[in-house]
Amino acid sequence: MDGKSVELSGITMVFDGYTAVHPTDLTIPAGEFHSILGPSGCGKTTLLRILSGFQRPSRGHVLIGGEPVDHLPANRRPTAMIFQSLALFPRMSVRDNVAFGLEARGMSKRERGEKADELLALVALEAHADKRPDQLSGGQRQRVAVARALAVEPAVLCLDEPLSALDLKLRQHMRTELRSLQKRTGVTFIYITHDQGEALTMSDRISVMNKGRIEQVGTPTEIYDAPATPFVAGFVGEQNVFAGRVTAIENGFARLDGPGGTFTGRRMIDVSVGDEAILMVRPERTGFAGPDTDDGNRLSARVEGRELEGPYLNLVARDATGRRIVLHLANDGRAHPEGGPAVIGFRPEDAIVMTAASGAADAAARVDDAGADMAARG
Repeated sequence: MDGKSVELSGITMVFDGYTAVHPTDLTIPAGEFHSILGPSGCGKTTLLRILSGFQRPSRGHVLIGGEPVDHLPANRRPTAMIFQSLALFPRMSVRDNVAFGLEARGMSKRERGEKADELLALVALEAHADKRPDQLSGGQRQRVAVARALAVEPAVLCLDEPLSALDLKLRQHMRTELRSLQKRTGVTFIYITHDQGEALTMSDRISVMNKGRIEQVGTPTEIYDAPATPFVAGFVGEQNVFAGRVTAIENGFARLDGPGGTFTGRRMIDVSVGDEAILMVRPERTGFAGPDTDDGNRLSARVEGRELEGPYLNLVARDATGRRIVLHLANDGRAHPEGGPAVIGFRPEDAIVMTAASGAADAAARVDDAGADMAARG
């Protein structure tokens, strides 16, 4: 199987005066595992349905492998789609489910069976070919859906939140399975999810979508370490957020003065002295400061909650202004202050400074909500 490139040019979708997808351009190279990540209602599933032919856009064009496909219905495009519900036929055997789409291609029954068995071997389900879907586990049913989609030899496989109904351990296992399958087949995967962990773990590149617009496209490392907007910074992973005014800029760093103190971070967006801005730092880059710690940024706080996640320990603290600060630490057996004063620090290289634009308040609110929830449980 060979994947093909996908190009969305000026794709726009308007429903009864409501713009679900604003003019969008996106190019996905052949053979890429590309995730479209965003909250519910951001337009990501609408974009996928337009690509696969289930929805006609209000404006714009779709090209697959450099060829326009706007005139083609879903069943004539070189795409296949896996829905969240999987939509397996309950009274058919696993083999017949996989072979279902091949009859329309004129294949004989023998050829269909051979092709289905080949694909079941690809997803390690050959021993279950004669079972019905209800006799399989959730993860096995997921693999049957993938095999059935691959049976028609698509150049592009579209997946609409296919793992959302699975439990945590199975989701984690299936991430590895899907990534491995994509690499073995070479098919272009376009994966829709609201789960940042899925996107970061599986993808070659990620498009982060918000309110009908793609705000950033990049590798998982780029999205996580160098977010382009406050929304991306706050949605992909957690952030501790400090607001203030920029008082100095030097060598790519900006200094921020605010109610919580004076802090320095990398200047990610063009900010100027005097601008209202926010500084963000990841909880895993925030820790307890000691006399010999070269962290550059420090503040006094009081730890008021803890949450154990096996190898990780999450702590929530509050500074003198009432600002909640979340710390993600390794559970290495060391004791940490709780219920008493502590000094928290982080390096300027680990923090980013952005102008206080749209999305900053949302990012701060998400940190506050997470901290309040942890403090209540702690």
